[in-house]
Amino acid sequence: MHFGDSKFKAPQRDDVASRPPFHIAVQVRNIAETRAFYTKVLGCIEGRYAETWVDFNFFGHQFVCHLNSNIGANGKIRSFHNSVDNHDVPIPHCGIILAMDDWKKLAEKLQNEDVDFVIEPYIRFKGLAGEQATMFLMDPSGNALEFKGFTDIDAQLFSTTV
Repeated sequence: MHFGDSKFKAPQRDDVASRPPFHIAVQVRNIAETRAFYTKVLGCIEGRYAETWVDFNFFGHQFVCHLNSNIGANGKIRSFHNSVDNHDVPIPHCGIILAMDDWKKLAEKLQNEDVDFVIEPYIRFKGLAGEQATMFLMDPSGNALEFKGFTDIDAQLFSTTV
């Protein structure tokens, strides 16, 4: 994976009143490589920062990365995997849900960046009420990220059938 300049920018939210943004904080091994990954690979906008943390506008949400020197220079966050749709999904993970067109653009951009996917972009539960596009990748510190895409987020997101 390379951290080259990109014209892709993560979609930003303008409907904060209807769906409040979330805040999540994760641990990372290196602030500089974290900045490069979240801004250049994912297209996030950097926000506030200090020597030991940096926050990003992660698709309209506050995503904060805190330095944990105990991870080590080449260390990774540990996770386990759970089987979903015959794929080993890393746990814990977090991510974002996108409109299908935005998901497709992001998937194409990440594939062009030669990102190492944990789970390659694909359609899960095809033809069912819960049909969704998904892909998983890790940031340089091993934080698992999932990106989902729905054709009709409001109708599909909380569907009680797969």
